[in-house]
Amino acid sequence: MKKKKDFFDRVYKIVEKIPRGKVTTYGHIAEACGVKSAARTVGWALNGASASHLPCHRVVNRFGALTGKIHFGDPHLMEDLLRSEGITFDKDNCVEMKKHLWIPPKVLSKRKSKLKPSSGKRSK
Repeated sequence: MKKKKDFFDRVYKIVEKIPRGKVTTYGHIAEACGVKSAARTVGWALNGASASHLPCHRVVNRFGALTGKIHFGDPHLMEDLLRSEGITFDKDNCVEMKKHLWIPPKVLSKRKSKLKPSSGKRSK
């Protein structure tokens, strides 16, 4: 269970950094967390964060579709929030990904982040 909690915590750290006026995808978050195949798990983590103040509305699927909108109570709220931030949509009502995609940096697990970076020199 600890492993899942650590993964969810990494997801939340990334989501809180998504800039206003940008979106990212479940897959990009999963990859930044070190588990490229865990896009669905990212969605699950975000479904459990509905009471948080995280900008979960800025997470869309890889095509820019608002697949998470059902978790916002009002089916139009996610789109309204994105439009209020200047996000534009194409004719299929998907986010214009070329214009608004933000790719998150990799997030290290707590265990890895405690490791000191190598100076590149070998000790004798």
